[in-house]
Amino acid sequence: MKQFLNTTHDPSLKSWVASANHPEAEFPIQNLPFSVFRRHQRDESFRGGVAIGDQVLDMRVACNSGIFTGLAAEAAVAAGQDKLNALMALGAPAWSALRRALSDALAEGSPAQSILSQCLVPTSEVEFDVPARIGGYTDFYTSIHHATNLGRQFRPDNPLLPNFKWIPIGYHGRTSSIGISGESITRPLGQVMLPGEDTPTVVPSRCLDMELELGIFIGPGSRRGEPVAIGEAEQQLFGLCLLNDWSTRDVQRWEYQPLGPFLAKNFASTISPWIVTMEALAPFRVPYTRSGEDPAPLPYLDSPENRQRGLLDIKMQADLMTPSMHAAGLAPETLCVTSYRHAYWTPAQLVAHHTMNGCNLQPGDMLGSGTMSGPGTGESAALIEITGGAKNPVALPSGESRTWLEDGDTVILRAWCERPGSVRIGFGACSGTILPSRPHAF
Repeated sequence: MKQFLNTTHDPSLKSWVASANHPEAEFPIQNLPFSVFRRHQRDESFRGGVAIGDQVLDMRVACNSGIFTGLAAEAAVAAGQDKLNALMALGAPAWSALRRALSDALAEGSPAQSILSQCLVPTSEVEFDVPARIGGYTDFYTSIHHATNLGRQFRPDNPLLPNFKWIPIGYHGRTSSIGISGESITRPLGQVMLPGEDTPTVVPSRCLDMELELGIFIGPGSRRGEPVAIGEAEQQLFGLCLLNDWSTRDVQRWEYQPLGPFLAKNFASTISPWIVTMEALAPFRVPYTRSGEDPAPLPYLDSPENRQRGLLDIKMQADLMTPSMHAAGLAPETLCVTSYRHAYWTPAQLVAHHTMNGCNLQPGDMLGSGTMSGPGTGESAALIEITGGAKNPVALPSGESRTWLEDGDTVILRAWCERPGSVRIGFGACSGTILPSRPHAF
């Protein structure tokens, strides 16, 4: 599990790409996240890219430049494909070799500047696609604060089910409806039981919600029938992105028993285009701890390494922009700020549990962290929690209020890591806008 810091994390390292050296840059040379992109309004295919400052390094072109050798060259070719699955499949040694080669080539004073400067595309000129062929998507439920807050609304007498502290709870989501940041979400229809009625009806959802989460991309994968041990689980983790798992709470309330989420969740999930690698996140590791009153994890979910540094201090924020706010020139309103360090289960534990029955993982599979609510005021990461189940609307600077998302609303998620002695790195944005429901004949 150990990921020792190396020269790629050196806080004094600067890039010859000047925009990467700004103190507030999301993509300094210490980050180097991966995506899949193409230039706007060009008849060209998507290919892999690496963010550096306000530029994208075109890996399809860069891998032909001759600056990469050995294992880094193999990884560079994989990173230039139209999806990143081949790169994810290569494993941690190849990822690390490519990161080191990219860091050396993009560093201030590198002789590769004259070559790679021809491989840069301004981020303002590109569009993104989902970065991997996601064969499987499992959304977990790793915030005990979210589970308790939501449970109080759905099951007031029994908010936190007893298995939560023993088992990472999850459900299999829908991969076909995973989209990329900037997409529009059509308000979905759903079967709901309206208050005071005896018969359900089909209506456009009136309780459309967002969920602030992280997506965890799987690397090499595992064989069917062979569990991944907790000590080996970190080697399965390629990197993280932002994830908004849109939810219809009125549909969810009616359908969720006895089998859990279905149509309330599968209509759309939006991810950010950039995958921040686990190696880039290494300086922001934090211990995994539990309350002394909670049970210790079972042995297959426990290890000294996981306890020492199994979690990550990733700050996460959700903002809301309404059409009226946009028209008035107002800034987005922050709905919450939280951190991934509040997770009750670590990424390694999710992998170990997911595979403990022999379920195989594949390169490009994605795990969702679940709504990442924290314990404090302002750390609730979904409207259903923020508003107390629509009892306390959010007041907006435009004079409007929101209990649920309305047509035209845009949700913007952001995340970043910062600590003394390390360079701040970011995840970019994950945004989505709600469109009106389409006419229906039900």
